[in-house]
Amino acid sequence: MRKIMRGAAALATTAAAVLAFSSAAEAKPAADEWYGCPYGAVCIYPQNQNPPVSPSHTYWSYGAHNLSNQVGNHWVLNNQYGGASASLCTGYNGVGCNETIPEGVGVYRDLTPINSITLNRP
Repeated sequence: MRKIMRGAAALATTAAAVLAFSSAAEAKPAADEWYGCPYGAVCIYPQNQNPPVSPSHTYWSYGAHNLSNQVGNHWVLNNQYGGASASLCTGYNGVGCNETIPEGVGVYRDLTPINSITLNRP
C-alpha cells in the first residue's frame, strides 16, 4: 500500500511540474494593439481615415499581398515585432518595392500607385 501511495505522490508531483513548465514555455509577450492593429500584424486603414481608427485590411503572413481598390491617402501601420518590416510596392506580387516601413512605424501614403505590400522577415 505504501508503494502505491509513493507512486501516486510521485506521479502527482511530476504532473504538476510538467504543467508548470509547459505554461511557462507557452508564455507570450504582452500584446500591444496600436490604433486597432493587432500586435504582430500590418494594417491598412480606410481612405482618409485620419487619425487611424479601425483597419480595413490586416496582414499576418510574410510575403507579398496584392491590393485592389486602394486609392487615395491611407495609413499603413507596421505593428510587427522582432525587426520585421513591410514594403510598399508599385507592382503586383511584391515587385518594385520602393519604400520600407520599419517595425513600429506608420506612414500616411497615397496608395493609388501601390499594387502590393510585402511583409518581410527580419
